[in-house]
Amino acid sequence: MEGNTEKMAEAIKEFFLETVGVGWSVLLCSMLPIIELRGAIPLGAALGLPLWQNYLLAVIGNMLPVPFILLFIRKIIYWMERSKIKLLNRFAGWLDRKAVKNRGKIEKYSFWGLCFFVAVPLPVTGAWTGSLVAATIGMRFKTAIVSVLLGVMIAGIIMSLGSYGVVAAFKFFAG
Repeated sequence: MEGNTEKMAEAIKEFFLETVGVGWSVLLCSMLPIIELRGAIPLGAALGLPLWQNYLLAVIGNMLPVPFILLFIRKIIYWMERSKIKLLNRFAGWLDRKAVKNRGKIEKYSFWGLCFFVAVPLPVTGAWTGSLVAATIGMRFKTAIVSVLLGVMIAGIIMSLGSYGVVAAFKFFAG
């Protein structure tokens, strides 16, 4: 069983490095919910991508879904709530609960609340959740985009400092 897991991990690694490439891997990884930039930057650092390129690709990738989330998430949730498919109903409820849970933190401080919520490099505090909450509270599109972008840039700086510091320390002690 363990041999199969190693083979699968190696196949995934090979696909990303040889088929997609390191840069595209970082960009695509940063677009994924939950992983976002917080997983993409350490990935790029581990794969040897230069800091500036890793940062830029991760920020761009993390921001690509944001306008779509801000513009369409309420309509998508509304549709899912009325769907006859129970899985979609449950998922819509989960998204609503997630937005409501974080709503107060963001509403209280508006622009800066959203910015710092997105900037904190913890699980479930990234651009996806921030955009979901911004759409839920009815924040203006331009305000939300700028706030999320600033938060993503700050998170990118924090993750870059941590990731490249760890990589440098590892190289120092290993070699």
